[in-house]
Amino acid sequence: MKGIIQLVTLICFGSAVSMPSGLAQNGTPANSSLDYTIDVKIDGLVNDTVYLAHYYGNKLYYSDTTVTDDAGNLSFPGRTFERCGKHAIVIPGPKYFEFMAVTEDIKLRTKASDPTRFVEVIQSEENRIFYDFLGFIQDRRKLAIPHEKVLGDSTATDEAIAASRDVLTSLGEEVGLEQKRILKEYPEYLFAKYLNMVLEPEIPEVPENIVNKQDLQYRWYRDHYWDRVDFDDPRLVHDGSFHQILDNYWTRVLPQMPDSMIVEATRLLSKAEGNDEMFKYITHYITFNSESSKVMCMDKVFVHMIDTYYSTGKAIWMDNAQIQKVVDRANELRDSQCGSVIPNIILPGLDQKTWISLHDVKAKYTAVLIWESTCGHCKKEMPVYKELYEKWAPKGLEIFAIGNDFEPEPWQKFVNEKGYTDWINVSDNPLINAQDSASVLIYSGITTLKSLNFRTTFDVFATPKVFLLDENKKIVAKQIGAEQMGEILGKLEDMEKRGIPY
Repeated sequence: MKGIIQLVTLICFGSAVSMPSGLAQNGTPANSSLDYTIDVKIDGLVNDTVYLAHYYGNKLYYSDTTVTDDAGNLSFPGRTFERCGKHAIVIPGPKYFEFMAVTEDIKLRTKASDPTRFVEVIQSEENRIFYDFLGFIQDRRKLAIPHEKVLGDSTATDEAIAASRDVLTSLGEEVGLEQKRILKEYPEYLFAKYLNMVLEPEIPEVPENIVNKQDLQYRWYRDHYWDRVDFDDPRLVHDGSFHQILDNYWTRVLPQMPDSMIVEATRLLSKAEGNDEMFKYITHYITFNSESSKVMCMDKVFVHMIDTYYSTGKAIWMDNAQIQKVVDRANELRDSQCGSVIPNIILPGLDQKTWISLHDVKAKYTAVLIWESTCGHCKKEMPVYKELYEKWAPKGLEIFAIGNDFEPEPWQKFVNEKGYTDWINVSDNPLINAQDSASVLIYSGITTLKSLNFRTTFDVFATPKVFLLDENKKIVAKQIGAEQMGEILGKLEDMEKRGIPY
């Protein structure tokens, strides 16, 4: 019965309403001249402004506007095929009801008092099927309510609970049969395609003699996850169910490992090639998700997306200025991607005279720690890093601590007073960053531009910022605390003992 509730939520109310004050830029203009019309009569609405809104993923945007006549009649031009999808009529309140905008004449009627409840389909086979199914679901939902109460009643007898479970199971089976009937009889209808997207693939039974049963089932599920989607149909992105299955696949089904996700992104987008609406939606989703993700190293996916789809001219929906912004952002992150060799940072040490090169540090592991003496969080972490260093230095750990203070004196004083002198300390100062001095230092080979611009090189907007490197100075992990680093070092040590490469 849970499936019934979820289905109602998905089909009727599952998408977030986001209605800006103006018309959405990607909507069909109000003066479009198409062969079909969307005619609606809303009883109780007189000379009022009404909006046509369309879904793009799980958000609802204004597309068009009109005013009803004295009898509550209104009309909108039909949508072009690629803009068809789940739409809504929005009336003052605001209140709204949904319908399927497809390439056919659509005539609907409802009441202003409760537009969702009183929808009547006058003309439109697509919407007749849509609303018949909604009515079917709501009827089963009403039948289920008393039995759900029994299951939640701690005083109910075992017999009553068993009987209610049987009823709910039967209702669920009825819904399943109705879904299959619609999919069989109307496979090319847009509503059937939407309905198919919310149905989970049925994983086949695995023979009992298979050892890794769950692993095999997972692999089958992942391989067949997208079988329910028609990648040739641009209309599928105009419904919240597409966003939901994409979000579920990307954040829950796939293992959150950047290299694997890059492969999956390429595979998924190859399916959508030729379908501009779907290609755009998937590309934008993966790009935005990877940039904003809190999963370690996911910015590697972001850089890949920019290099593969934006810099190459495939993001045709963006102008040059917008593309340049995301390219610039990718360039800011490029030097700190996991799996890449970190740029060589050459800065003066604690005496501000001796220049020290990161790549010259001979260590099994190197922790690059960018911090500052006035940072409260840094002050809390530094003692923990000292304990970590004392434990792991004999096992091959070196810390290359870069002071982010703009003046050297507070940094030098703090390091000496707190006794953080066992590891390598480097920093810059105003003198070497002066334009003439910097140019001389760079051209003479003493340091590099990326070294003097380490804040930009490593996208330092907050401290501490941490990178864990292997012996080849390749980034293994980043944006981790001292305790996390200890755990990672322990895992790396265990992998080495077992002969597992990392």
